[in-house]
Amino acid sequence: MTNQGWHGTHQPPGLPPLLGPLPPRHGEPGWTMWSHRVWPLDPLARAPRRVVVAALVVGVLGSALWRPTVLSIGYLVAGVMIFAVVFGTSERRPTRVEWLGIGLTLALLAVPAVLAAQWLGVLCLVAAWLVGWCTLVGGRTWTAVAVAPFLPWLLPARVSAWAGRATPELIPHGSSAPKLGRVAAVLAITVALLVVFGGLFAAADPAFAHVVGNVVPSFAVDDVVSRVLVFGMVVAFVLGGGYLVRFAPRIDAMAPAQRRPVPRWEWAIPLGVLDALFVTFVVVQAAVLFGGHDHVLETEGLTYAEYARQGFWQLLWVSALTLLVISVVVRVAGRASGADRRLLRILVGTTCVTSVVVVISAIHRMWLYQQAYGFSVQRVMVVAIESWLGVVFVLVAVAGVGMTGRWLPRAVLFTGAMTLLMVAAINPERLIADRNVDRYELTGQLDAEYLLSLSTDVDPALARLPETMRQCARYRDDAPDPWFAFNLSRAVANHDGTPPTDECAQWRSTS
Repeated sequence: MTNQGWHGTHQPPGLPPLLGPLPPRHGEPGWTMWSHRVWPLDPLARAPRRVVVAALVVGVLGSALWRPTVLSIGYLVAGVMIFAVVFGTSERRPTRVEWLGIGLTLALLAVPAVLAAQWLGVLCLVAAWLVGWCTLVGGRTWTAVAVAPFLPWLLPARVSAWAGRATPELIPHGSSAPKLGRVAAVLAITVALLVVFGGLFAAADPAFAHVVGNVVPSFAVDDVVSRVLVFGMVVAFVLGGGYLVRFAPRIDAMAPAQRRPVPRWEWAIPLGVLDALFVTFVVVQAAVLFGGHDHVLETEGLTYAEYARQGFWQLLWVSALTLLVISVVVRVAGRASGADRRLLRILVGTTCVTSVVVVISAIHRMWLYQQAYGFSVQRVMVVAIESWLGVVFVLVAVAGVGMTGRWLPRAVLFTGAMTLLMVAAINPERLIADRNVDRYELTGQLDAEYLLSLSTDVDPALARLPETMRQCARYRDDAPDPWFAFNLSRAVANHDGTPPTDECAQWRSTS
């Protein structure tokens, strides 16, 4: 279909006739809600047969090995199978950035297989979702990083049609597809034979019954439903990833256009005043920032809690808001002349350097607070977040030196994932337990209720506590995991149950 001008009406003077294909209208093949500049739709494309078959096979394996509600090795196995099929069946090899993204995603998915801390496992899974889909979608802008994690919810319409066109290829030529009724009958007979004869063998031999009970998962109604859902999720992930590596959207085209820069004084004056404030704070408060124990003890009426709490959270907000200010300045500042670029480097560089000092101050305060009052999950995580913000300031400064930040969005995302992996590498709950037990051995003070409520990651540290106390850890009441829900921390921990409630009440009520 072509448009050769306004037929039947007067052609406006000075405009050439419009020639070429018109975009498909709603309901026509190739129509898409996305701009063709961003993500065109090929109405004739169909999935390769190997991709569909591999997706079905991986879906079956995933439904047997992966339980989304349990932190286990299933996440890692499912991730390895999905990436293997997505890139193993594609016509190209992963790029270096994609290899890095794949490695980070699988490393994050490995955390639930090693550690048992629920909060850490959930954070790693969220980070794996972000890094994994950003790897498949691609893009260099902040828009791509923000849109990529939500793109899977928009894939089903495209992927279902893409895979549906491959259905005829799944049936060998010269053969007729079996009728649905006969397929159902064969499956019913097969299941009946397995249930009847398997049940008889299990009743006849306790050893065989034990093997069947360990190898064959239960098939309760809710379990069957969950496995069907997992099968659908895995198939959708494989087909969605396979589609994206072949027809990736150009999300960078959606990024806002570079706006006309504002006059130099409009951004330089506010940022310069802010830099002066930062420098003044760092200079005047140098003794407070790095005084540590001596400053706390020598200041009348100042306790560890006041020293850390009154400063840490404010400094954390300072770090976060400073990144927002920098992003606005970089957006509106001009770079046309050498003087503009030089001034931008000086002012933003000063902001980044002083912000790193503020970050160090915040971490120092929280560290002193933990040394005095004990470690906790929240305190460890806020130190990790503040450390990551410090790395982001360094990245922004490096980008400012070269006046290019095309690599910055992905670098921020990847360093965030690396920070989370470093937190997992130190086994935070084990670290928390060790430090609190150290404090208990020195002072006799211990929040036993909090310590005994942590996951099996703390099991080695509890060996240093009195026997009556460590036997009251709540995780001892958990049943051992089945083989498909393997987790290293839970596997090596003791699950022989806790003493009666009254024997543990004294420890679980300690504050």
